[in-house]
Amino acid sequence: MIGVDTLVLAVLAGMLGGAMNALAGGGTFVTLPALIAFGLPSNVANATSNFSLLPGACSSAWVYRDELQPLGGLKVLPFALITFVGGLAGGILLVVTPTRAFDIIIPWLLLLALLVMLFGARASAYLRARVTIGKRSLIAAQLLLGIYGGYFGGGVGLIATALYGLLASISVRDMFAPRTLMLAMANLAAAVIFLWFAMIDWRSCIPMLAGAIAGGWLGAHAGKRLPGVAVRLWTLAVTAVTTIVFFARAYG
Repeated sequence: MIGVDTLVLAVLAGMLGGAMNALAGGGTFVTLPALIAFGLPSNVANATSNFSLLPGACSSAWVYRDELQPLGGLKVLPFALITFVGGLAGGILLVVTPTRAFDIIIPWLLLLALLVMLFGARASAYLRARVTIGKRSLIAAQLLLGIYGGYFGGGVGLIATALYGLLASISVRDMFAPRTLMLAMANLAAAVIFLWFAMIDWRSCIPMLAGAIAGGWLGAHAGKRLPGVAVRLWTLAVTAVTTIVFFARAYG
């Protein structure tokens, strides 16, 4: 039986995570540490976090459905299928990863997301001005992105933004719809695996899921009023603190 204090914290973490995903991504940086603090093994916590944030990701993809367009010359449907396959592979990879090994891997994944957040846009612009990359590279990158999204998912939206800017040469605004759909597909695929292997802690998931839905709605409305700099600084701060905490936890 989940305690009242844990129930409230799960709802609040879900709300904050859902709001962050609606604003700039990075909701996993809130929900995952909260679930681990509740005493869940890190791989179970990651699966539970993924499922808790899934409805928000799907609803966002639905909102953007009218803006979907080919990405880098590739049609949306095959691109989505590639992402789904990658998400399945990532979910299976998480299932077979021992908890202790995942504890050691997490900080490096968080650091990767932080570095992409800090330097991804500038690196993409630099490389795009000097390198021409074809459709095959985009397909391979999307498959890897799907695997990463299914395995961990933290900062995957930020990594996708950097990759699409480099490989597909489209603006940040134009990539909103395809990026949101691809992230939802990776999360959905991973959720299928987590359900099959009973990786989700439902006592924590249900209140967190409810909070994430409310937070996603509130975050979308707040995003219309908050300056972009404030959102970026908040996301950077949360990501940096979470990365430091997980390094200390794994290696301290």
